Amino acid sequence: LKGIFAYLNYQVPRTRKEIFETLVKGLQRLEYRGYDSAGIAVDGPNKVTSDINGNTICLIKKKGKVKALDEELYKKDILDLDAQLCTHFGIAHTRWATHGEPSAVNSHPHRSDKDNEFVVIHNGIITNYKELKKYLITKGYEFESETDTEVIPKLIKYVYDNRESDSITFSTLVERVIQQLEGAFALVFKSRHFPGEAVSTRRGSPLLIGVRSEHELPTEQIPIQYNSGELCSSFLHIIMSSSHMYLSAPSTHSAIIEHTNKVLYMEDDDIAVVTGGKLSIHRVNRQAGENPIRAIQTLQMELQQIMKGNFDAFMQKEIFEQPESVVNTMRGRIFFETNTVVLGGLKDHLKEIKRCRRLIVIGCGTSFHAAVAVMVTMMILFFDFLDRNTPVFRDDVCFFISQSGETADTLMALRYCKDHGALTVGITNTVGSSICRETTCGVHINAGPEIGVASTKAYTSQFVALIMFGLMMSEDRLSLQKRRLEIINGLKVLPELIKKVLSLDEKIKAIANEMYEQRSLLVMGRGYNYATCLEGALKIKEITYMHSEGILAGELKHGPLALIDKNMPVIMIVMRDACYVKCQNALQQVTARSGRPIILCCQDDPEVTKNAYQTIELPHTVDCLQGILTVIPLQLLSFHLAVLRGYDVDCPRNLAKSVTVE
Repeated sequence: LKGIFAYLNYQVPRTRKEIFETLVKGLQRLEYRGYDSAGIAVDGPNKVTSDINGNTICLIKKKGKVKALDEELYKKDILDLDAQLCTHFGIAHTRWATHGEPSAVNSHPHRSDKDNEFVVIHNGIITNYKELKKYLITKGYEFESETDTEVIPKLIKYVYDNRESDSITFSTLVERVIQQLEGAFALVFKSRHFPGEAVSTRRGSPLLIGVRSEHELPTEQIPIQYNSGELCSSFLHIIMSSSHMYLSAPSTHSAIIEHTNKVLYMEDDDIAVVTGGKLSIHRVNRQAGENPIRAIQTLQMELQQIMKGNFDAFMQKEIFEQPESVVNTMRGRIFFETNTVVLGGLKDHLKEIKRCRRLIVIGCGTSFHAAVAVMVTMMILFFDFLDRNTPVFRDDVCFFISQSGETADTLMALRYCKDHGALTVGITNTVGSSICRETTCGVHINAGPEIGVASTKAYTSQFVALIMFGLMMSEDRLSLQKRRLEIINGLKVLPELIKKVLSLDEKIKAIANEMYEQRSLLVMGRGYNYATCLEGALKIKEITYMHSEGILAGELKHGPLALIDKNMPVIMIVMRDACYVKCQNALQQVTARSGRPIILCCQDDPEVTKNAYQTIELPHTVDCLQGILTVIPLQLLSFHLAVLRGYDVDCPRNLAKSVTVE
């Protein structure tokens, strides 16, 4: 939930102002994640609380937006903004409150003591913090915040104060600390006892390292150094002469890409260390089957992809990118000339998938709705999956759908299924994410960066990816060839149909103008469009804060009909498909109770439009693809409602883009 950004310049002179600007810009790239306070730690002037070596750390923390922190930085007259620092390591953080209310004292970085000997930023949750805090208090350490994180800098100071030798390394201290921590964490440490050094580690929460050097890197393969003394091949460092290093968490590229496209994905219990300009990776012991090398990868991503362009919000931009994003999901996978589909990440496991006992699809929120839209199989929300101790067998195939690939709930279910021997398949939008690395095989949806917290184009690309999976699975079924061809032809023209739906934006905005002051909204449909109801209602909840509910129209007489009157806004999806007549019946039940339905229907359908208060007429396509076209008006409606209600569309309250804690 929290955003981590850190910046190290080694043998590259930078003024303190330039360092501030880099750290603040990194946090601003992470603002979409959802947060309530922000802070940074940098080297301070020698005249204030310096130790005997003249080293000091200055903490600046502020409740509210990064903009408020940025303004605070320039109020600190004790800091010389023009001072040049040849080598410097600064850390920055945006916090989303889990332990303790939003406040400056609860914000990160957290410190070991009033002299700021050790400071740390943390993404995740420490589940045994109460026991650690109680122990440290008995040893005389004083706490100032309500957070779980504060035990970490206190614990590293305790280890340092009780060190057996003055020659102990920073990475050894961190190694001893994380062995005492339970839960999930991505951590970055800074210490005045180890000036210019950076130490970071992770377990369960993602962490990404970006490297930029004025000289070509001597290697892009970093062998791990094990504390047992074992070396993987010959031990190498990356010598970062005249270079910069960036750290970001969760595993998002938006804070990194404007600086470098060279990145390294850390694994659980890796400890990354920069000492004297040398980047190395440490682990305590080597596990069986463990990859002993960390590779530096090149991101295929452009800075313009994370800019708003001419749009007012990232969410709006991403809604309008859907004609291109669905093409990118299909590119190189659907061959329209031969009517074949090849998902490269799955083709080697196709036989195993075809002979499985069950397909289990696991996701949360929007990702779960994508599964509901497409899969006629066993679909499970993560928390229900583990709460019920769902039986999983070796001949099951488990799909894990996550836009970020870092959803903590889904990752826990993934590890549960792996422990039970099932084949695991990931469907994600983030290359190098935890789900990508931990599943047996998978599909990248290639929707491009999605910055808005409320997912839009990732949903439609997940939808298309799952449709393609079905097409690949049915390729050798003669009885299904007519159906396959119909769907493939539908996918071929899908981008153009999406453009036609997007052209209705002004009409949808006018509808939003009529209803933005309402407090509640119902969305109804049947069949394939039930998932659209769930997803549309979720979008409205997320960014407008209206109560909204997706209802299966067949359930109308079993309870929801009691809500219908002339004042209750109702959106109904009535498309020409197998549920057409049944949806018309539901429509009549609504109008008979003085309901004023806004209907999403096919073009030129007078039978439906005569009973409508408002209509949004959409292009018709094959039934299983119609949900892509029906969800887009609801995405647009939620956007316009949020704007009219005066809310921040990209950063809805209480929510974050990647839910990296349970």
